[in-house]
Order: sequence, then structure tokens, then C-alpha cells
Amino acid sequence: MRPLFVPLKRAHYAAFADGNKSEEFRRYGKRWNEKTCLIGRPVTLSMGYGTASRLTGRIIGFRKSKAPCLLPEWRSIYGDELVTVACIEIHLDQ
Repeated sequence: MRPLFVPLKRAHYAAFADGNKSEEFRRYGKRWNEKTCLIGRPVTLSMGYGTASRLTGRIIGFRKSKAPCLLPEWRSIYGDELVTVACIEIHLDQ
């Protein structure tokens, strides 16, 4: 199975690289759902869309939730609408 490609902002990429972050939130839908985010699927985390800074790992958990919509950072990007969020738990390779 092809790795799931997840482009990230610099701060989120750094949080994964430092071990401070292990879960990524995306709006649930066609691109981010149970079928595309299968547990065990390889993942490539990228700082933006470039190829210079990349991390690899595997999906170890997936759930749907509305709770991330209450986070200030989520609201600054997506607004106040309460939507279903794909919560993708990722374990990075050493």
C-alpha cells in the first residue's frame, strides 16, 4: 500500500519530529476517512510539499471526533463550524 502523504505546517512538523505530537487532525471526508487511514498503513509526513524534510511512520489509530473543532488553532483555520474530524494517530519510525 502506498504511504499516506500528509503535508504539515512547520510547527506541526517540528512537533512530530520532537516527539511532542503523535496525532494529526484533518476534516473527515473523502480524503481523510477509515478507508484511506487504515491502521498499519505507512505514512509520510512532510514539511510543506517539498522533499527536504520528511518523516516516515505508520498509522496506529483512527477515530472520528468533533472535539478538535474546539481547539483555537482548528478554529483559526476552519472557523466555528462543528464538523467531524479525522483523528489519525501516527507512530514514527526511529
